[in-house]
Amino acid sequence: MALRRTLCVSMLVAARPAPAADDFIEGVYLQSEELCAQAKKDTLQTVIDAGNVVLSADGLQGVEYNCEFLQISKAHGATSWAVTAICQEPGYVFPDVLSVTQLSPKQIDLVSVRPADSEQAGNSGSYYHCEGVALP
Repeated sequence: MALRRTLCVSMLVAARPAPAADDFIEGVYLQSEELCAQAKKDTLQTVIDAGNVVLSADGLQGVEYNCEFLQISKAHGATSWAVTAICQEPGYVFPDVLSVTQLSPKQIDLVSVRPADSEQAGNSGSYYHCEGVALP
């Protein structure tokens, strides 16, 4: 009986999604330092409403577009993570797998497995840390 309980508990633990890596990105990132300055001057919501995408540890967020990060795994030999995500825009939901690489303390690069010329927007690109900007 004890073996059966241990097996059930082990299966439950294995079925849970992996927690985010402790040292994953923190804060808010936008696609240029100019957008960060604009978000500080105005608001982050104003920058998002203008059609820009914000990156945070939770995923990507824009007007009528988002990608929720589901699993985050840290690479052993680099400051990089493999991320699985579910992305959606009106009328369309799709999975994505991205590499997230910290190039410097202020710059992160995302590379998506989705081709950039697909009908839907790609998730690849550079993002810059916006010091002093918080999510709405």
